[in-house]
Amino acid sequence: MSQKSYDGSPTVYLIPTPIGNMDDITLRAIKVLNEVEVVFSEDTRVTGLLLKHLDIKKKLISSHNFNEDTNYDKLLEYLSSGYSVGVVSDRGTPAISDPGYGLAMCAILHGYNVVSLPGPTAFVPALTVSGLDISRFTFIGFLNSKSSRRKKELEDLKFHSETLIFYESPHRIVDMLKDILSILGNRKISISREISKKFEEVYRGCVSDVIEQMVDIKGEIVVVVSGADKEEKPDNLTILEHIEFYKSLGNNDMDAIKMVAKERGVPKSVIYNEYHLKR
Repeated sequence: MSQKSYDGSPTVYLIPTPIGNMDDITLRAIKVLNEVEVVFSEDTRVTGLLLKHLDIKKKLISSHNFNEDTNYDKLLEYLSSGYSVGVVSDRGTPAISDPGYGLAMCAILHGYNVVSLPGPTAFVPALTVSGLDISRFTFIGFLNSKSSRRKKELEDLKFHSETLIFYESPHRIVDMLKDILSILGNRKISISREISKKFEEVYRGCVSDVIEQMVDIKGEIVVVVSGADKEEKPDNLTILEHIEFYKSLGNNDMDAIKMVAKERGVPKSVIYNEYHLKR
């Protein structure tokens, strides 16, 4: 069922905020911040500083990853009373590896408009300055903080031919890159940190080279990784070789068969029969 975004009805606005440089706030974001009745904010202290900089006074309601679901009733109360509301995260676009998705879905499910304003988000500038292929890419966001689970997530991405984009924290960046090297190989990567800020830096090269430069790194980090080469793609492996590859990563027979079936887009029974026929 279609819905017009600008029909004058109460609306939830997802409002991007600067990821570093305050000049990156858009004129439209300022206009909407002035017009909404209330702002749901990831951190009211951070948003308060931004609003003070913009000379805007607005009621703020704390809404972060650990309490967002408790704010649904408050959101609906404002909307049902005829008010539009804003949603902001600390930096960048709400719901992109940040809070905001739950509030947006709540509004959608209850028939209210949700409008996402164009604006700052860290992965786009990191991608465009990476020097890697930008014709096709997949944004992953944060991988799991535990190495075992992170490796499993990387295994699922091993044969993706498109450029991959990740977020990572400074204290985990070296461990993450070691896992990338172990699972994806010594691919070309780009690491951007402190995007739009005074000390913005971009590191480019192969994983093994860039790891050596990750000493006392600070700030927000975006990791851009080249996709799988033709030689790495599963269509260059026989079904048996493909299964043995996943088994070499610690998966049992059935899990490896399931993963191969998913990669190749065929029923599990086909892979299972082929595997046992050729063993």
